[in-house]
Amino acid sequence: MGKKGKKEKKVKGAEKTAAKMEKKVSKRSKREEEDLEALIAEFQNLDSKKTQVVETTCPPPSARLSASLSAHPEKDELILFGGEFFNGKKTYLYNDLFFYSIKKNSWVKSDIPNPPPPRCSHQAVVVPQGGGQLWVFGGEFASPNGEQFYHYKDLWVLHLATHTWENIKAPGGPPGRSGHRMVLSKKQLLVFGGFHESNRDFIYYNDVYSFSLDTFSWSRLAPSGSAPSPRSASQMTSTPDGMGVVIYGGYSKVRVKKDVEKGTIHSDMFLLKREGKEGQEKWSWSRVSPSGNKPPPRSGFSGAAGPAGRAVLFGGVCDEEEEETLEGDFYNDLYLYDTVKGRWFPGLLRGNKSEKKKRRRGKKGGAEGEGADGKEEEEGGAPQGPTEVIKEIVTEDGTVMTIKEVIPGAQEEDEEEDEEEEEEEEGDGSASALLVEPCARSSAMATVRQGKLFLYGGMFEVGDRQFTLNDFYSLDLNKMDQWEVLVEMDPKTQEWLEESESEEDDDEEEEEEGKEEAAKGAEGAEGEEEEEESEEEGGDEDDEEEHPAVQEGESVTDYQTRTEQYWIGLARANMGPDAKDKKVAKVALAMAKVFFEDQ
Repeated sequence: MGKKGKKEKKVKGAEKTAAKMEKKVSKRSKREEEDLEALIAEFQNLDSKKTQVVETTCPPPSARLSASLSAHPEKDELILFGGEFFNGKKTYLYNDLFFYSIKKNSWVKSDIPNPPPPRCSHQAVVVPQGGGQLWVFGGEFASPNGEQFYHYKDLWVLHLATHTWENIKAPGGPPGRSGHRMVLSKKQLLVFGGFHESNRDFIYYNDVYSFSLDTFSWSRLAPSGSAPSPRSASQMTSTPDGMGVVIYGGYSKVRVKKDVEKGTIHSDMFLLKREGKEGQEKWSWSRVSPSGNKPPPRSGFSGAAGPAGRAVLFGGVCDEEEEETLEGDFYNDLYLYDTVKGRWFPGLLRGNKSEKKKRRRGKKGGAEGEGADGKEEEEGGAPQGPTEVIKEIVTEDGTVMTIKEVIPGAQEEDEEEDEEEEEEEEGDGSASALLVEPCARSSAMATVRQGKLFLYGGMFEVGDRQFTLNDFYSLDLNKMDQWEVLVEMDPKTQEWLEESESEEDDDEEEEEEGKEEAAKGAEGAEGEEEEEESEEEGGDEDDEEEHPAVQEGESVTDYQTRTEQYWIGLARANMGPDAKDKKVAKVALAMAKVFFEDQ
């Protein structure tokens, strides 16, 4: 009894501390939020002038992160709402609404009167009733300079049959927050966690609220057992029987000194279980220890509910924090969690099935050399480790993006996979690195429709620069053969305005100097070639150095991207080892442009 009483007292003390912190944050953020409320009201005033639904066929949505992507409950459509974009100086928040037709591979923008105000890091859940509904709760709005935040506590429903928005005003709901998670469990919307941040303070939540879709009322749950620690951006998945939800991972931070904050990436897992009859349910928390190959710790991953009770996890970032710097390793790997078996396993691509059949036929036909060796490697060889792939992309402003992708190696087969799946996966470990995959990223939007995973946008960082994406992919989770590229990443769409005017002036001077050096470098290289050709006339033609040829129909940007490493090497040779990488890259681009225009 003594130990139990002491434990209960400790829990109540922690609850009081959390309540005090919440009150403190609320007071400090009230003035900030009042300032932003006026700006939000302006957006709503503009939206209120819309009187009818206007649907327009359009290109894919602009680059963004932290939006919501949901699968229509009755049609082969996806619904994208909201999100944010940051260009280095200004933060843009969206409340635009898009519908994607899976069959037609086309986008439609839907302007509906009186929508929710702009937001990101909200949650959206589809409900298969009344012709289909999209429920949206919470999220945040930021000032254009990104220094003030407003956290929503509003609840909206989009009636998909009539294309009308409705603001549901029900008391007793969660306080304003973003980064929370919300799922449909039987006839309830369950909301867990999230955070609320002002300019000086922040608080993370681990509370659970339920919204009844029958009575349209909120209630705060009081589960027994040990709850997860407060966090945002976790993965929340309903169990197939509707009797519980699984919580995995997330992120939180604490203040260790006056101006020093320390972040924590969580990788633990919990089950929130429902027991009892409807209307008399009791909820309880329990810790889960899953088996299998768990994802390495990360935050900012994308989650979705897959087929057969499997939760899907893609990408994310693992930040390495030091006192004054923050660097992150971004991921593009895929993991699945079987909520029935309590097991993690990596989502490895199997490659094209028809090509594998051809390879198998070759083996059966008596190709002893390759076939036998391949079989020996597959059966007796050790599992391959992860492969690190480095890609470089040059944006239109000359910035060189170096993207590091970690592609999981071939793993030993899941013992519980059936024999047919094991047979299909033979020999795919070496081919998986060659298949097209989305680049590493965090805060992307993901959803599953009829067993197919769809992934849109997100962001990654290179140094101090953020790259926000608008590419779009799909992957059949049943076949696991290959990613299909629906919209390619376009480096030309990248915009970054972080540099000050003085830095921009310096860059312009460097660019002019770069052009002069480029012209000299290109001419010098050509002059050296002419001298070499005259000196080595009649010699071996393979020893001659030639610039990469321009391909037919190739634009200057395409040529620069394809040949960037060659020109960077040439620029570095001309400018010496002490030249700055940024200047070398600009000179290399200019050299490539000079050569291109001379052809």
